[in-house]
Amino acid sequence: MLAKAKIKYFRVAPRKVGLVLRLIKGKTVEEAGYILDSVNKSAAAPIRKVLDSAFANLNHSRQDKILAKDVIVSCAKADVGPMLMRFRAATMGRATAIRHRTAHIIIELDKAVVKAEKAVKTEKKENKKTTKKAESK
Repeated sequence: MLAKAKIKYFRVAPRKVGLVLRLIKGKTVEEAGYILDSVNKSAAAPIRKVLDSAFANLNHSRQDKILAKDVIVSCAKADVGPMLMRFRAATMGRATAIRHRTAHIIIELDKAVVKAEKAVKTEKKENKKTTKKAESK
């Protein structure tokens, strides 16, 4: 984890926020920004602010600035916050609860794995498989 940002007591249900967060998890900051700009959900704009805040936290005290395409969203989650309880009238003189749910949104950024590093890892795995097959014969 290189940087982290969070928003607390956000007045949207965590399930609704999670729908948007699943779209950006594992994407670069640049791609995630494009996705959040085009998603038609009420949670997209505040999530974009948290993402921008995390990226700003990353570059705050650095001499060499990191580009948005070199950083991925490693963790994007919505935890449950406290519920605001309100009551409304129901039949036969009773009252029913209305639960206004809140969420805590957490976004963590990490370095993007370079494709060359991935290729080296897959080559090592393939070499291990071929040596195991040769030993078994």
